[in-house]
Amino acid sequence: KLGEQKHSKEPSSLQCMHLAVVACGDRLEETLIMLKSAVLFSNRRLCFHIFAEDSLKPEFEKKLKEWPSSYTKKFEYNIYPITFSVGNAQEWKKLFKPCAAQRLFLPVILKDVDSLLYVDTDVLFLRPIDDIWHILTEFNSTQLAAMAPEHEIPKIGWYSRFARHPYYGTTGVNSGVMLMNLTRIRSTQFKNSMVPSGLTWEEMLYPLYQKYKSYITWGDQDLLNIIFYFNPECLYVFPCQWNYRPDHCMYGSNCKGAEEEGVSILHGNRGVYHDDKQPTFKALYEVIRDFPFEDNLFQSLYYPLQSKFLDTVHTLCGRIPQVFLKQIEKTMKKVYENRVIVYLGANHRY
Repeated sequence: KLGEQKHSKEPSSLQCMHLAVVACGDRLEETLIMLKSAVLFSNRRLCFHIFAEDSLKPEFEKKLKEWPSSYTKKFEYNIYPITFSVGNAQEWKKLFKPCAAQRLFLPVILKDVDSLLYVDTDVLFLRPIDDIWHILTEFNSTQLAAMAPEHEIPKIGWYSRFARHPYYGTTGVNSGVMLMNLTRIRSTQFKNSMVPSGLTWEEMLYPLYQKYKSYITWGDQDLLNIIFYFNPECLYVFPCQWNYRPDHCMYGSNCKGAEEEGVSILHGNRGVYHDDKQPTFKALYEVIRDFPFEDNLFQSLYYPLQSKFLDTVHTLCGRIPQVFLKQIEKTMKKVYENRVIVYLGANHRY
């Protein structure tokens, strides 16, 4: 009986929170910093699915092995080559940024994964992934993916002003942070503008691209907007603090959720971690990058961040430091409390 129990135990991949990312070109460091932010704060075990060009695979393996064992035991990872199951691979590769279209094929490639969080390489977690993972339980019976709006204000939104193709809602959605129930995606027949009957996800992708390729600007994100325009009941829209971008503060603060709760997931799109246009975003990236894994979070992460933020007060994003600090402070307190409890428990002091 003991043997049977052991044998019937769930595989670790089912107990994981699955996180996928696609890395090509010069995105190695950015991807590693994103993974580091995930591991620093999360509670449950993580399964990373890293899709990368062949030349990057040994680099990922080398760097991840250098992380201390107290952190590497919190996750497992697989590295996959870039592959496209339908259509012309070269065409897909050229769509928007190199390899970005790979995310469209995750339901087809990761056949054994039930649910997944996909993020762009330029994302940083400021609270446990457990918290966004919990949103999966809030899906109703027809919802199979979740994304945040592309903009909060239609009159200055990109899609509402310039799009030449259908898009979701009043401002479209941003695909840089996308939570997916892959099982539902694989089993759904999607309404579309090509044939009267429904099509599966895989059947739909290439014809959809062929139909709209002259009109799309943002590649795979535009295709996702078109899909959810025709299937709005399939999408759960989560608030802007789960995908907080420079647009949310560079024209004045326009993400109410972040003002109230703080930023949960930071998305430094348009290369803002690497130039001086948005120093607040760059400061967060550099502090997480430079944090020595085993150090005290307050001493080596939070306080350096506060002092770096003092240099950004001349910018609109820098004038609201509490928006960036609120969640990260709360998360670090929890991490610290958990460690103290574990330490006290291990030593049977009380």
